[in-house]
Amino acid sequence: MDIYNFTMKDITGKDVSLADFKNKVLLIVNTATGCGFTPQYDGLEALYKKYRDKGFEILDFPCNQFKNQAPETNAEIASICKLRFDVTFRQFSKIEVNGNNEAPLYTYLKSQKSTPLGKNIKWNFTKFLVNRDGTVIDRFAPAVKPEEIEKYIVSLL
Repeated sequence: MDIYNFTMKDITGKDVSLADFKNKVLLIVNTATGCGFTPQYDGLEALYKKYRDKGFEILDFPCNQFKNQAPETNAEIASICKLRFDVTFRQFSKIEVNGNNEAPLYTYLKSQKSTPLGKNIKWNFTKFLVNRDGTVIDRFAPAVKPEEIEKYIVSLL
């Protein structure tokens, strides 16, 4: 099993195989539109625009599991992200990242990189960095800003 075995629904409900991202450096993020960390969308978009032509992709998975901070529909989330942050990276349908209904992708990501406090995602804007071979390289806490991750992304490009 590796990251490329998963198929996820994009923000419009279309199936997307993560195999489409082979040979790319990935930053996988669970997000929310009403979170204290939501302004990180600006930093994520800046990173994406700077490195997308070098093989970098951001995969955005909205999640409403933390204090109801992403209550909108997928269409509303896409609209908010476009209008407020001019998001152009790939957005996926809202998922759960913990518990009985967690997306299998997140079960896999958490099995690859846990924290000293355990495997569960603690909040939105947890970030997983994946190299071109599909190996989960690191996991970053929500408070870690996208610009703080840039040096790690560059080292994998």
